[in-house]
This record gives sequence, structure tokens and C-alpha cells, in this order.
Amino acid sequence: MRTYLVTIALIMGIGLIGIAVDRLYRGFAKKNPQLGPFRDSGKCGSCSGGSGCSGSSGCAS
Repeated sequence: MRTYLVTIALIMGIGLIGIAVDRLYRGFAKKNPQLGPFRDSGKCGSCSGGSGCSGSSGCAS
């Protein structure tokens, strides 16, 4: 039972850390626009950033 609770706590902690890092990244990108555009995670691996992707790049819709 103890292992189960520790595992749940670790998964929750890792998820919360991921959310915190994403928010820090978004805040940093907003404060430093001269460093380039923020990568939008909702767009096919950031194709909109000018990486050479086209509309038929095989992205899942």
C-alpha cells in the first residue's frame, strides 16, 4: 500500500512540475519577445515557427 501511495505522489509531483515549467517558459517567452516566437504546443510540433513544415507534413489533426 505504501508503494502505491508513493507512486501516486510521484506521478502527481512530476505532472505538477511539468505544468510549472511550462508556465515559467511561457512567462519567460512573453517577457523576452526578442528571442523569437513562443512554441505553440497545439500546432504540429511548432511548424508555425518557420521550421519548414508544410500543410501536408503528416501532422495528426
